[in-house]
Amino acid sequence: MPLPNPSPAPAPNPAPSPDAGWRMPDEGDAHRAVWMAFAARESIWTPEMRQPVHQALARIANAISVYEPVRMLVNSADVSTARQLCGSNVHLIEHAIDDLWMRDTGCVFVRNPRGERAAVNFNFNGWGNKQPHARDATVAARMAELAGVPLLRSSLVLEGGGIEVDGQGTALITESCVLNPNRNPGVSKAAAEVELKRMLGLDKIIWLPGIADRDITDGHTDFYARFLKPGVVVAALETDPNSFDHAVTRRHLELLTGATDARGRALQIVTLATPSQVRPTYARKEFAAGYVNFLLTDKAVFLPEFGDAAADNAARAALAAHLPSHQMVQLNIDAIAAGGGGIHCTTQQEPA
Repeated sequence: MPLPNPSPAPAPNPAPSPDAGWRMPDEGDAHRAVWMAFAARESIWTPEMRQPVHQALARIANAISVYEPVRMLVNSADVSTARQLCGSNVHLIEHAIDDLWMRDTGCVFVRNPRGERAAVNFNFNGWGNKQPHARDATVAARMAELAGVPLLRSSLVLEGGGIEVDGQGTALITESCVLNPNRNPGVSKAAAEVELKRMLGLDKIIWLPGIADRDITDGHTDFYARFLKPGVVVAALETDPNSFDHAVTRRHLELLTGATDARGRALQIVTLATPSQVRPTYARKEFAAGYVNFLLTDKAVFLPEFGDAAADNAARAALAAHLPSHQMVQLNIDAIAAGGGGIHCTTQQEPA
């Protein structure tokens, strides 16, 4: 149910230096909550997609809320709908938002060795000004305020979906996103690396090429490669030779197979092939059919299913083999996939 006009946290003290030992934790660590955004504005989504998108968002939120609290930002006009669809462990917070991709619009939480937390604002600009984002540009600061943590502002423009970390100093990041001139014009890889290491406590960045100008994100990392745990990377393999991702996913696999993490370990690679078919209802060119865009918690993995029984089962089994104590929760998110995203894209974890 909605929080009764939650009182803003006290204004944070002047933001501490990013050099104070902050590090982005592993997604699989314990969470205080998972943040989401309940939105499907007709200026972005077509009118007939509003209801199925809202239902899919609620389906994700309700599944997560079995294991940990969900904090859901929602436009005032959508509060009644969100209340009807979401369970009692989904806390609704009124805040003006443009779209539902909380992974990208929200802040990135970091923690220091003393257990203190902070939030990084990576200056969301609508994926290179591809979409109106005046409301979404306020989300990172509002999340920090509600969480009661200081806000750190980076000099870089990027999104949370472009960052993947193991919590032990290693990151996977796509060049097509962070080094794109529509976000960081004139910024070299070396300069970007210095800033990312400073803000997120990284010791080593494994750069993947990604692919620009084919989707709104310019090739976010979280659709290509993810840490399942330190030393273990799940990588997408596009099986359709006619897909623009066919060659780039193979190149990513080559790079990851030869890579080591910040501690010098060779990476163990788990390959997840894309489904060969999806349900026809929302199938379209932008449909994001892949299993790597899952949400990982300390108790469960939330991943999609697309109606391709063999591929759906194979993805679930591959993840379960490496996380035998986790629950595998597969969800129909077709309406959201039709907009080019997945479960990870709709969520942002707040570490405990």
